[in-house]
Amino acid sequence: MKQFPPNSRGKDSGNGKLNLKSKELKETFWRAAWTNNPTFVQAIGLCPTLAVSNSAINGLGMGIAATFVLLGSNTLVSLLRKFTPSKIRIPIFITVIASFVTLVEMIMKGYFPVLDKALGIFIPLIVVNCIILARAESFASKNDVLKSIADALGTGLGFTAALLLLGITRELLGNGTVFGVRILPEQAKIIMFLLPPGAFLTMGFYMALFNRIAEVRASKSGGKK
Repeated sequence: MKQFPPNSRGKDSGNGKLNLKSKELKETFWRAAWTNNPTFVQAIGLCPTLAVSNSAINGLGMGIAATFVLLGSNTLVSLLRKFTPSKIRIPIFITVIASFVTLVEMIMKGYFPVLDKALGIFIPLIVVNCIILARAESFASKNDVLKSIADALGTGLGFTAALLLLGITRELLGNGTVFGVRILPEQAKIIMFLLPPGAFLTMGFYMALFNRIAEVRASKSGGKK
């Protein structure tokens, strides 16, 4: 009869738990980034999305700033979740978010003044961005730190990708450039895409495309079953 080392079961159990945890974190990340994308699926936080996505660099800068705030606020809210009184949790969440926004604003003013000027009021308004407050309230306050970090990264990178996609498209069609580099001739630019109507048109196109991809994927997974 084959004999197993005394610790083999413990090791197998530990590896199984580690793999399960890793799988949960990956699912949390992709659910936040793709399945529940804040821009193209949930359509929340659209004011800064439409306002700053007239160029690729503005979209990227806003996305990175929001991701940093998401990561910091989700982590801290999760760490404090057992000590946060439920009746005053929202003011506490806003205070935590505001602290990270202030840090981002100071860094941008010090090291990226041109970008800070371009984004303007939308950097301090991250404090009341419903994407960040929603993740703090609905996820970070109810889950452990690792899951909250995975959710923050997924949401932040999904938001950044959406802003970057919108920014590249609008800048290319509206100005003929991408990150300031000339791609299309001067005569080919369509100024409307740099204005609010172009923002709504581009947003609508990508939302429709995103929903279509989700439908195709859902139908394929249903067919396999």
